[in-house]
Amino acid sequence: MSMEARTILGIDPGTNLLGFGIVRIDGAGKPHYVDMGVVDMRKMPDNYEKLRIIFEKVGALCDLHHPDDLAIESPFYGRNAQVIFKLGRAQGVCMVAALSRNIPVYEYAPSKAKMAICGNGAASKEQVALIVEKTLGINIEAKYLDATDALGIAMCHYYQLTSPLASVGAATSWEKFLQLNPDRIKK
Repeated sequence: MSMEARTILGIDPGTNLLGFGIVRIDGAGKPHYVDMGVVDMRKMPDNYEKLRIIFEKVGALCDLHHPDDLAIESPFYGRNAQVIFKLGRAQGVCMVAALSRNIPVYEYAPSKAKMAICGNGAASKEQVALIVEKTLGINIEAKYLDATDALGIAMCHYYQLTSPLASVGAATSWEKFLQLNPDRIKK
């Protein structure tokens, strides 16, 4: 498969731990590991200071790696409304850091990313890490486990870009796909 080379910055937002992962797609459509890491803000008491740090770190990653796309995990409903508000703020700050640099943002639910990576929407961090390791040919240290979800989000976006069914939607039929892609039918 031939495609335009691109860089994807994946973000697993959080106000205590923010994971990031960067994947480069070559001209042949093959993904390659570039970088990953965790921004640890657990010892910082001021929530607004955390948001400033998130904005600066994501902005610095954008300036350093010049991603073509930012893929970010969407907040999911939890029992504690305060947690979802904090996650939403962290996500929003990441989005603004990218959008202020004209980098398009794509949002994926955690279960969609896990399904794209592992084939199971309820996969554990360890399962995601294992599949990402095998796919990218890397070894992930335990201290970067929080960043594996971010790499998973980047890989989920890669799969969306390269899947012939991505433009059609998840709940569809081959008939609908063929209608939308007549050039892909061999006679």
